[in-house]
Parts: sequence; C-alpha cells; structure tokens
Amino acid sequence: MNDQAKAVAAKKTSNWRQEFGLDSLNRIRIESFSGLTVALALVPEAVAFAFVAQVNPLVGLYAAFIVGLITAFFGGRPGMISGATGALAVVMVSLVANHGVEYLFATVVLMGIIQIVAGITHLGKFIRMVPHPVMLGFVNGLAIVIFLAQLGQFKDSSGTWLDGIPLYLMLGLVLLTMVIIVVMPKVTKLVPGPLAAIIVVTSIVVIFGLDSPRVGDLASIAGGLPEFHVPDMPLTWDSLMIILPYAVILASVGLIESLLTLNLVSEMTDTHGGTSRECAAQGVANVVTGFFGGMGGCAMIGQSMINVKSGGRARLSGIVAALSLLGFILFASGLIEQIPLAALIGVMFMVVIGTFAWNSLKLIGKIPRHDVFVIIFVTAITVAFDLAVAVVAGVIIAALVFAWETAKHTHVTRSIDENGSKIYKLSGPLFFGSVASFMELFDPKNDPDDVIVDFLDSRVLDHSGLQAIDALAVKYEAAGKKLHLRHLSADCRQLLDKARQIVEVSVIEDPAYGVAVDYTGNYVAQKPAEESQK
Repeated sequence: MNDQAKAVAAKKTSNWRQEFGLDSLNRIRIESFSGLTVALALVPEAVAFAFVAQVNPLVGLYAAFIVGLITAFFGGRPGMISGATGALAVVMVSLVANHGVEYLFATVVLMGIIQIVAGITHLGKFIRMVPHPVMLGFVNGLAIVIFLAQLGQFKDSSGTWLDGIPLYLMLGLVLLTMVIIVVMPKVTKLVPGPLAAIIVVTSIVVIFGLDSPRVGDLASIAGGLPEFHVPDMPLTWDSLMIILPYAVILASVGLIESLLTLNLVSEMTDTHGGTSRECAAQGVANVVTGFFGGMGGCAMIGQSMINVKSGGRARLSGIVAALSLLGFILFASGLIEQIPLAALIGVMFMVVIGTFAWNSLKLIGKIPRHDVFVIIFVTAITVAFDLAVAVVAGVIIAALVFAWETAKHTHVTRSIDENGSKIYKLSGPLFFGSVASFMELFDPKNDPDDVIVDFLDSRVLDHSGLQAIDALAVKYEAAGKKLHLRHLSADCRQLLDKARQIVEVSVIEDPAYGVAVDYTGNYVAQKPAEESQK
C-alpha cells in the first residue's frame, strides 16, 4: 500500500472514529454519560406512551431500545435519539382498542416498509420546503407540549391535583434538579448536569425516605430480552385495509417528526444530517420493532435535546442510551424504579427552556406580520392537535402567503419605440398567483397594431402563466393586432415549446438569442438584431 492509499485509509478510520465518538477517551466519557442520562429520562416517557397507546409498558420500552439502537448505528444524524413517542401513541389508540395489539405490531412493520421506500426514493429532501417560521412555531409548540405533559405528574393516583406538603415537596425537588443542572457545568464537566441532578435528587429521596412519586409507581419495568414474534393476524385483504391507513399516518408522522428533529439538531450543532438515510434507518428500525413486540417509534426531540445539551454529538451516545435501557429492563429495574419523578420532571423542564425559541418573541414587530401569524398558528396547532397537522398546515399557509406576496411584485413599464410599437416591459414572475394582475396590465382595445411584451425581467413559471400568455394573444388577435414576446429565458421558451399543443401565441422572438417561434409554436431561424441592421 503506497503512502497516498495509507493516508486515505487513515482518514476514513479517523472519520469513522469521530462519527461514533471513539476518537478520544474524553469524547467516549462525554458520550457515555450523555447516553446514560438519556436512558434514565427514556424510562418514564416510554412507559407513559405505552399507557397512552393502551399496551403493556414493556411494549414501549422494547420499542425505545430497538428503534434507539438501530437509528443510533445507521441513522442520518449522529447524536439524535429515537424511541417510542407520544405523537405516534395517540394514533395507535383506536387501532389497539378496536383490533388488538397484534394488529399494532403488523401496522408497525408496514409503517417501517413505507419509511424505507421514502428513504430509497429520497422523499426526505422535501423537508427543506419547511419555512423557518414553521420551524419556530414547531419548536415553540413542542416545548409547550413537553411542559404540559409533565403537569400530569402533579396528580395522585386518583387523578386529583397534589396540594399541601406533597405538592411543595414535589416542587422543591423539581427546583433542586433544575438548579443542579444549571450549576453543575460551572463546578465540573466530568458528569453532565442532568445525570448529576438525577443522582443527587434520587439519593436525597431514598436516604431520607421522602414520600415522593417514583418511576416504580407508574409500572414495573422488569422484563427479559425481546423475542421474535410474527404478528398474529389473518393475512387477508380486509386485514391489510385495516392497518394500511394507520401505517401511512404513522409513517408520515414519524418521518416528519424525525426529519424536523434532524434539522433542529443540525442547527444546534452546526453540522449536516442525511435525510434519506434517516428515513431508511427509521423504517428498518420499525420493521424490526414490529417483529419483536415493540410499538414503533421515531426521533424524540426532548431526549435529543437532553443528549445535545449533555454533550452528546456522536453515535455512541445513542448506542449507550439504548443498551442502558435494555440493561435497566434486565438487571436494574429495582434501582431505576426508585428514581423520583420530580428529578425527571426537572430535567424535562430544562429541556422546555432550552427548546423554546425565545428569540422568536423578539421578532414580533421586526418581521412581516404573516410570518408572525405562521409562527403563532403552527405553535397553536401543535399544542391543540399534533405535530404532523401543524407542520403540513403551516407549510400550506406559508406557501399561499408567499404566492400572494410574490404576485404583488408583477408590474410593467410602458413605452413607445421609434416604429410606433407599444412596449410592455414586464417585471416579476408570471404564475398562477399573478395571472389576474398580469391580464389587467394590458389594453388590447386601445393599443397600437404592434405590441411587444418584454420578459427580460420576468419568468414564466407554470401552466397558468402559459395559459395567460395564450389568452392575451387571443385578445390581441381578435383585435387585429400582432403580439410579440421578447427576451424569454431559455427555460421559459422550453416551457412554451413543450406546451405548444395547448398554447399558441402570435409571435415569440428574441433578438438577443436569434430565436423566434411562429404562431404554430415551431422554432424558425432569425438573424440576430445586429446582423439584420447591416
């Protein structure tokens, strides 16, 4: 092996070690502690989401382990955490209630297949279409949702709000947890603040025997290894029609939440992620999860934020989180069940503070009102309904607002040349949103016999624009006048050429390009303007 080949091999090895967080002992320590912190926070979340979906807590824990492990190894965003989520759990409720958990496992498998197809066909790239105001509304809404989800822990087993000493004790432990998280990095960076807070608060509760709700009060997390299991449901067309709608919704919600999380983590760490790779990894993880008795999952924004804030940047943190979770299930359920919920609530409250885009509040009055409306709208829909609905609705509104605002920039300047021809110099794009205003710019009845529309500062973007040109040409032809279209860009002329069977105009000419098109839409040769003057 020559020196160049050795250098290439060494670079690949270095990149691989860096991607997995194995490039130094300090990085291994940071990633490991961060993963352990995430695993501790995953336990109550997975159990709670399993309850939402009306399945056994182990179904949620197995999903968190399997999905988390596979996406940590193969996902498109190192450092991102995946597992069972509330966004998916709420979709699963009616399926489990009406058809049973076996149909859920089959649905999760089909969900994964759909996500794999999305990854292969590179559908993940469309996440780039999400405008920044929608992203701000998404993270703000998500922060509020995480906050509201923690409030349920301030109720007793009968659903009554805590009061008196139990409430004050819970609030005190939550506040202590948050203080430790803030102060710990200033004291030492050897242990992440959230992990230190969980250890300290748990020790205080256990040593002093404080009567505060613990993880074990939710459910026992003890169990064995997940076992391979083919979903027990009839393989019929009717069964497929039952699970297909749920699978499509779950796949869509899972991918939207995962890709938005990927973008958010990428912005926070100033790195790039692979959307198609993430889609495929999520799909593979869910297929495997469905065959091993898990409820499926996707990226978890709250846990991803905990990981990033704790220093997790590589794949090792996600791997450690998943393996630690399995270790809790197999060997340490008794210890984990002693963790007070107040400690985990405090950690999640810090996630809320770190997730909410506080700078978006400063933007009010400084950015266009329609962008402010989109931020508030997406935030409200995220809280009231779910993430997928909020993002889709936000993108649609943002697109419509963009089209409306862009249409306002279509205008013309009018002049008469030395030959008596009237020149309309068009500025701005010609598309469905600007067609109406475009047609109002012309006066076929009173214009001279020869009219030129100059597209030097304009572009025809869609079929509506082509049809508008056709309608304009018909009006001038009916008035016995000739219409010339000049300086159409190459892509615009290509659009007109492709559509010549449905769009016809009088004359299309371009002195600069030396190209013209006759009324039938066929290209004909034309000498450049400079040459014809000679």
